[in-house]
Amino acid sequence: MKVIIFGATGTIGQALVKEAIKRKYEVTAAVRDPQRVTERSEYLTVVQADILNPNSVTEVAKGHDAIISAYGPKFGEEEELLEATRSLLEGTRRSGAERILVVGGAGSLKTENGERLMDTAEFPEEVKPLAAAHADALELYRAADVDWTYCSPAGMIESGKRTGQFRIGLDHLVVDELGHSRISVEDYAVALIDELVEGEFVNSRFTVGY
Repeated sequence: MKVIIFGATGTIGQALVKEAIKRKYEVTAAVRDPQRVTERSEYLTVVQADILNPNSVTEVAKGHDAIISAYGPKFGEEEELLEATRSLLEGTRRSGAERILVVGGAGSLKTENGERLMDTAEFPEEVKPLAAAHADALELYRAADVDWTYCSPAGMIESGKRTGQFRIGLDHLVVDELGHSRISVEDYAVALIDELVEGEFVNSRFTVGY
């Protein structure tokens, strides 16, 4: 398995790189600043790339089986996520990579009563622009002519332990017996790399939580 990961220096991106290397896959970290990549492994190659430039995506993605996007825009620049999505889709088509897997948002997941998480009263106002951008990006993937998988995290995702124990859902938020929706970054990475191999959710969205 040869996979290229965009956004490899972010919290989730780093976890994905480590998880893929752990399984001895050939990993390419595609980043704007290669010096920010601190991981070292015989299975890791680091390249400079611009996810907002489809030509750059095409060039670095050639020869890979799959592309993973862990890209996240800066605060206040949420609309850049849509630009990155369009660029990524175009670059993927040209590159010959078989599929793309996306680190998505949780805001568009449905709650127990059918309401989107981002539309609930408890959802943080300052996060809504990012949640809306992720929801719009999901629609771009759904209309795309490449094989894609979109993985929404639980309502709360933060660094923790890699347990390998979690539950999978589709378009509804996964919650525990207390009504909490959470997942560690490390277990999220396990779930996404599992999907990279197993391909159970091609051309669909899934979510993961405890």
